[in-house]
This record gives sequence, structure tokens and C-alpha cells, in this order.
Amino acid sequence: MKQQAFAGKRCLITGGLGFIGSNLAHRLVQLGAEVVIVDSLLPEYGGNLTNIQGIEDQVRLNIADVRDEHSMKFLVQGHDYLFNLAGQVSHIDSMENPFNDLDINCRAQLSILEACRHNNAGIKIIFASTRQVYGKPDYVPVDERHLLHPTDVNGINKMAGEWYHILYNNVYGIRTCALRMTNTYGPRMLVKHARQTALGWFIRQAINGEQISIYGDGQQQRDYNYIDDVIEAMLLAALSPAADGQIYNLGGDRPINHLELIQTLTEVAGSGSYRLIPFPPEKARIDIGSVYSDYSRIHAALGWQPATALRDGLAQSVAFYQEYREHYW
Repeated sequence: MKQQAFAGKRCLITGGLGFIGSNLAHRLVQLGAEVVIVDSLLPEYGGNLTNIQGIEDQVRLNIADVRDEHSMKFLVQGHDYLFNLAGQVSHIDSMENPFNDLDINCRAQLSILEACRHNNAGIKIIFASTRQVYGKPDYVPVDERHLLHPTDVNGINKMAGEWYHILYNNVYGIRTCALRMTNTYGPRMLVKHARQTALGWFIRQAINGEQISIYGDGQQQRDYNYIDDVIEAMLLAALSPAADGQIYNLGGDRPINHLELIQTLTEVAGSGSYRLIPFPPEKARIDIGSVYSDYSRIHAALGWQPATALRDGLAQSVAFYQEYREHYW
């Protein structure tokens, strides 16, 4: 990616105080972009003012909810790029409060797209989707041709939000691209609880010297992306006309089972332990077994591939939380 490509460009990040959004904001500031952050700062969704420490004077911050149609009509104006990261990401919360998930992950997405259609039709939108839309895989690695059969309310609503974006690209010419993210990790994750990210919670437990519970035999496989690699994919998709109207998987360089993941984490952290325990009935009902993604399509189209090895990414994550734990614990 050309370093000067974002210099002077106006970039809007919804959910910009959250994990992915704030790391993206730091990167865009480095690249010379003009960054506007929109975040509701609702406590359960991971927004954290500490996440923009060091760049707070170089970005504009609007505390607003993407469900507020009037605010979004104003905020989308004049921007070159919209990185649409606002959403409800907890699978647990989506099952306990499905209507809230519907409101944020469907209705709000339509409002954002309508705001762009009527107030800034030339904007390019990158939408943060999830490989959760595939559900329990029919085969692995999962590619973009795999059938979509999500296993929870969040997966269904994220699938709808993704396709609203593609629809507006195809019908109205609003340039959009959806990235189906896998397990993203790194600095600035929400680790106050385990409702959003399992790996973030494991990192917290390891640093605290606690025992991590692994369900089943620990052989279930996943893939992981370090946050810097995910941001690189988003920036490449934003710049490339080839990405318009496209859906791409992200994915790790290789699948890793839970046992290897936790062993690597505790080695890197120098603390923590683990135990194997049987699946609780409520977890067993929604377990999807092994699942990991095929990212060959985005590699062929945009040249993207993950660059950060798991051990290195975990080491950087652990070091970050050891230094700033009082802001995240």
C-alpha cells in the first residue's frame, strides 16, 4: 500500500473508540489522514477513551449513536472513506437481547447507508463483517462460496448488514466492500469480561496467573488475525476499485487448536495455566467445532495475507496489557 494514499483524505470511523476502530484511527493518523471518530461510548460495547491516547488531539471525536439517523446524515458528509465498524458483536448478548442486536446490526446499517445515499454518494465504505455468518462449517477451510447458515441471532443480523452494503453497491452505486473477519486480537481489546472475545479474556487470565478452562479435548481448530494485519486488509480494500461490491474472507496463516493456543499464550505471558473440562450443555448446543477461513480470494485480488505470527502477536498483546492494565481490567 502506498504510504501517501491516505494523506489528507477524510476518514470516518464508526465504532472508532472500540478495539478495531481505535487501532485503525492510530494507523490513519500515521498516514496523514483527517480522522473523525463516531462512538456511542455505551459501556458494554468496548468503547474506551484510553484507546485514542496519544492521538486525541489529532482526531475529531463525536459521541453519537449510529442509530441516530439525524446525526448520521450530518456526519457522513464530506468524507472520502467510511470504515463502518459500529455493531453489537457479542453472540451471547444477541441471544439474550435479540431485538437490540437487530436494531444495531440491521436497522442502524440501513440508516447509515441511506445517509450516504442522500448526503455523500461518492463515499467508499468498508464494512466489518464476520465469518460467524457461515455457522457450523460444512467443510474447512471455509471459502466465500460456502453456504451461509449462522447459528445465532448475531450471525443472522451481521449477514443482513453485510448484504445491505452489497445491495447499495449494486443498486445505488455506493461503493462498498465487506470483510468477513475471523478471530481478531491485539492491543485495545475489551477484556473486562468474556462476552465479546474469548482470546482477550484468555490473555487477561494468563496475565493474572489464573487457570484457563478449555472445553472438550482442546483439539478444536481456529485461525487468528493480529490487529495490524486486519487494518492492512481494510486499507487495501478501501483503496482498491477491484474491491467494490466484493466480500472477502480474512484468515490466519494456519489453523491452531485451542490447546496449542493456550500453551503458547501461557509461555509468552510467563504465567497462567489451563485445564480441560467437559462442555457445559449451554455451550455444547452452540459449539461449531473446528472452523477456519480460506483467504485466497483477497490474496489474489488485493495481495493481502497475514504477516504476524501468532506467538509474536500474543507477545505484543501481553506486553500492551501488562503496561496499561489499569485502563482495561
